[in-house]
Amino acid sequence: MSAVISPPATYNQSLPTLCGWESSIQEIGQSDQPVFLERSNLDLQDLSAGFAIALHMHQPTIPAGPEGQLIGHLQYMFEHHYEGDNHNAGPFAYCYARMGDFIPELIDQGCNPRIMLDYSGNLLWGLQQMGRNDIIDKLKGITCDPRYQPYVEWLGTFWGHAVAAATPLPDIKLHIQAWQHQFVSIFGLEALKRVRGFSLPEMQLPNHPDALYTLVSALKESGYRWVMVQEHTIETLAGEGIRQPHVPHRLIARNSHGEEISITVLIKTQGSDTKLIGQMQPFYEAKTLDQVTIGNQSIPPLVSQISDGENGGVMMNEFPGAFKRAWHESQHERNITGINGTEYLELLGAAGITESDFPSCQAIGQHHLWQALESDDITPEKVHSAISTLSENHITFSGGSWTNERSWIDGYDNVVGPMERLSARLHQATEQVPAAQRPHLVMNANYRQALLYNLILQTSCFRYWGQGQWTDYARTLYQRGCEFIERGFA
Repeated sequence: MSAVISPPATYNQSLPTLCGWESSIQEIGQSDQPVFLERSNLDLQDLSAGFAIALHMHQPTIPAGPEGQLIGHLQYMFEHHYEGDNHNAGPFAYCYARMGDFIPELIDQGCNPRIMLDYSGNLLWGLQQMGRNDIIDKLKGITCDPRYQPYVEWLGTFWGHAVAAATPLPDIKLHIQAWQHQFVSIFGLEALKRVRGFSLPEMQLPNHPDALYTLVSALKESGYRWVMVQEHTIETLAGEGIRQPHVPHRLIARNSHGEEISITVLIKTQGSDTKLIGQMQPFYEAKTLDQVTIGNQSIPPLVSQISDGENGGVMMNEFPGAFKRAWHESQHERNITGINGTEYLELLGAAGITESDFPSCQAIGQHHLWQALESDDITPEKVHSAISTLSENHITFSGGSWTNERSWIDGYDNVVGPMERLSARLHQATEQVPAAQRPHLVMNANYRQALLYNLILQTSCFRYWGQGQWTDYARTLYQRGCEFIERGFA
């Protein structure tokens, strides 16, 4: 199994591991070597189509423990069993562990399953806080044991389940790196080598040019090769809908200075997420498809889908049977199989197909923006002016998500304002530390606490659940974060 790095002796063990191993993690991210190809038992030439499913798991961190200490919401559910739907605490905990049973069971039965897992940093830390080693050990089994590769693939995400468009730009990379640290603290550096895909919280893809460029840059700098996006959050370069949602695309991000960067995306098609995965619809949809042409080659299209892995009766009750049944049925489908995202892209790469061969796309609404500008004379001032003009015509640049009816900014000034202020204060305090001392900042107790509260405050739940208790939690988090910043990082 993969060795887990131990935190330094001076590290406060009551905190999650959010920083300190940047050089080791960066070194891993620089490798271009395939990570699943050697263990793959699939041949793309034999396939008509494939399907990929991912499960998203999350519980926020809240100041609701004894004397207001930070605890995971799952712990709160167990301790307040009769509030709301907290009776689901036990089933939720089982959902977080059950792939550790399902995958070995299916493999022992001769099946060829695949699953992608997306667990927020909040949830992983919450499980550690609760001492739920039963859950963590099951996840370790299918993550670190070579027998279960490439059946299981982890997707990176933001540590604090922050929506990208509402996250201060300097904090985007902090969330990405903090999740990598959390993952390594549990599963080890070797396991992190196999984390090449990324899952955006709430499937929220920013469409503001600087936010998207910052996001894509941070992902690539952190070693990610692809990201899953929602179909209606992207468009063709001509501003049209995506015609081939079942083939990889090349997402182009251009910032307000005209600089460009790109990353591969796999597209989650629209629909009721938990029902589609709960009933294993991607498998049945793949059965209706055939190979498509990319460049000069024919490839099997991939039906990609992600949903919450625990929320709702469908996922809690119907999914286990449907999941197992689909893999047994797929044994009798010669040309249809499950494929995880990185495995699929590595198989395409081995066949000579790279990102440059994929159709290009951009974030939704950007066609209007670039059309309003001279492509050879893009400046931040002109971009800002164009966005202001377009907003008057109801073309917004806050990004889309799988909750497109909800704004993550409008109406939440009492959360967004403090969130932005705490972030600004954190970075201002960091800049005041002498340059020679900044590499050691990650070991400063006050900095680590301030970083933790900054990331937690940006969790989407403090806005998703509306005004009231959740925004009160946010106010408490803000105040505590400020207290640690005021103590100084010297």
